[in-house]
Amino acid sequence: MKVSLIAALTLDGFIARHSSEFASWTSKEDKRRFVSKTKTAGVIILGSKTFDTFPKPLPDRLHIIHTRDVSEYTKKILGKFSWDTLPENILITSKEPEDVLEDLEKRGFSEVFICGGSQIYSLYLNANLINYLYLTIEPVLFGSGISLFNSECDFKLRLISEERTELGTLLLEHEILQNS
Repeated sequence: MKVSLIAALTLDGFIARHSSEFASWTSKEDKRRFVSKTKTAGVIILGSKTFDTFPKPLPDRLHIIHTRDVSEYTKKILGKFSWDTLPENILITSKEPEDVLEDLEKRGFSEVFICGGSQIYSLYLNANLINYLYLTIEPVLFGSGISLFNSECDFKLRLISEERTELGTLLLEHEILQNS
């Protein structure tokens, strides 16, 4: 299975100012790439804090939401959206990353995007499950905020492609070669 991390970062390396910030600060090119890549894969994996920043679930994608307490988070989401039951495109889990990916393969998925936040990025990266990184570097500075990863990591990467927009946004794709 192709497992890719997708994220937008400021020039000073932050994915958000705080845990409740929606990524409204990113460029239209980043948003286009995010929609295109994640719709093609058909499934995204994210943490509950990241999902909480979404105004509503994203169309045409299965959402796998990691949380420590599935029951409590399910109640929270049902209340937030005034749903009686979870829609088919929302799955809330506390399973290990390997088990989540195995379940997705059994369901016929061949590609998945890890969509944040830093805890989920670290969880999948440090389990050696991520093959590719799609990073958007935006010409924005926050000065402080949430880093891409919340734990140490040591990986070698190979740049596959780069694109620079007229306004200075960098769209990068890297392959993870190995754990150093």
